[in-house]
Amino acid sequence: MIYYLLIILGIATRFLPHPANFTAVGAAAIYYVQDKKMAFIIPFVIMLFSDWFFGFYQPAIMFSVYICFGLMVYSGILIKSKKWLYSVSTSIIGAIAFFIITNYAVWQFGNWYPHTISGLSTCFIVAIPFFKGTLFGNLFYTSVLFGTAEFAKYLAKRYFRFQNSANKI
Repeated sequence: MIYYLLIILGIATRFLPHPANFTAVGAAAIYYVQDKKMAFIIPFVIMLFSDWFFGFYQPAIMFSVYICFGLMVYSGILIKSKKWLYSVSTSIIGAIAFFIITNYAVWQFGNWYPHTISGLSTCFIVAIPFFKGTLFGNLFYTSVLFGTAEFAKYLAKRYFRFQNSANKI
């Protein structure tokens, strides 16, 4: 069930009006699910579906985007036991890695910027607004996902504690 909810959330945030890169895809990648295979499939389904709708683009650049989400999944797997404690730092690191890897790919494989140090610098400078969207999107949606999970755990513990005390009466 959680798999479908993550996919729906990720797709919805790609289709609904939003600031550039402010989506739940990174958070869906970082959020740890028990099945590691599904953990990798979730962001790829989100991206493939939305890329199919919006249009595919230069394969090497697209590959760099997908690799970044794979790295975020891997980081989510690494923090699984203390996921909520490290979700903020993982979101920040994921956004920074996404910024560096994808913008390098845009410069290297695209034809928007000259293949010079100046062109690379320009590529990174022009991409700062997209970085902000990725960073704040990751932080917001990981807070929502991890916060909701922790709140659900709290409610479950409280409910079961209430049930146990009611059974003793």
